[in-house]
Amino acid sequence: MMIHTQQNSNLSGGQQNPPGSDSSLSRAAHTSVAVALGFILVLGIFGNFLLLLVFSRYPGLRTPANLLLVNISISDMLVCLFGTPLSFAASVRGRWLTGSCGCRWYGFSNALFGVVSLVSLSLLSFERYAMTLSGSQLNSSHYRRARLSVAFSWLYSLAWTLPPLLGWSSYGPEGPGTVCSVQWRRRSVTARSYIICLFVFCLLLPLLLMFFCYGRILLAVRGVMRQSQAEGRILLMVVAMVTGYLLCWTPYAVMAMLASFGRPGAVPPAAALIPALLAKTSTVLNPVICVLLNNQVREHKCVCCNHLLGALYGMAPPKKHVLDKQQQKKRTAFFTHPGQVAFGHQVHLLERQNKPDKEKKNWTRFLTSAKLVF
Repeated sequence: MMIHTQQNSNLSGGQQNPPGSDSSLSRAAHTSVAVALGFILVLGIFGNFLLLLVFSRYPGLRTPANLLLVNISISDMLVCLFGTPLSFAASVRGRWLTGSCGCRWYGFSNALFGVVSLVSLSLLSFERYAMTLSGSQLNSSHYRRARLSVAFSWLYSLAWTLPPLLGWSSYGPEGPGTVCSVQWRRRSVTARSYIICLFVFCLLLPLLLMFFCYGRILLAVRGVMRQSQAEGRILLMVVAMVTGYLLCWTPYAVMAMLASFGRPGAVPPAAALIPALLAKTSTVLNPVICVLLNNQVREHKCVCCNHLLGALYGMAPPKKHVLDKQQQKKRTAFFTHPGQVAFGHQVHLLERQNKPDKEKKNWTRFLTSAKLVF
């Protein structure tokens, strides 16, 4: 269900829709979808490109957790490059333009990239949880674990998105026939069994992992924090992270399940547009949240923007951005969520008046000396 089901554009002007599609959308609805997809396309490519540029230019940002964030940005960028332009063009023309083979490739590739993004998001929560348990500074084992997590996200996604090409369910036209996805409306046993497995293993389990990991992190941080403001920042991060995940994917998952197990016609194409658009906005949401809520990334991203504008308008690039020592001292640990989605929250810890126990010492050492961006 994490299939990046791009927004559907109906037929108009006498065009005939592919089999299995619907034709209940008006021309105005198609135009609205095309405009929305255009914004998502431009903002998604620009935001993710700029985020990847920042991580490539500044080695200090290349932490283990950031490797997963880069993986999410890459998958989101691939969705914008290989999926959104096709659905945008189909929305403008009112019909699918690349034939049945292109339809299957489109459905598979967007499903693959979408699941990679969601699995990476849940693995990021596990990475944060593992770091809090260890209470140690970064070492080679953390980077090795992050690289294995990136590889796992692609292999896991491939394992769940390849079966429709091999006969377990199938990819085909969806809604008005201007996008392709898993055939949610098929009622066969094999199709329904695949949809159930996709729902459980690619949405429910990642969500449960996120709840568990960030819930434990929040409880542990509460045990060593005396500042209610800092505690509130962590709580806000957790709530925003889970909310962003649910906002982007749950409506689409519910729509897919209703189309699969509800009565025929329970989900008309017009009603399916909003959940699909919400799922697509995840490609834009991740870099936006990262910039707004992470001070380090925002600072470096502003520098990159200045360099790009200088190159574009022939201006001299600004001097190299260097934080003064006072700013360096203020830096502590960062907890981040990409969502998606990436939240950066600086956690300030006060010296405890009485001697902390061993567990609290580990937590304080982790929060104050790990110097993680995410």
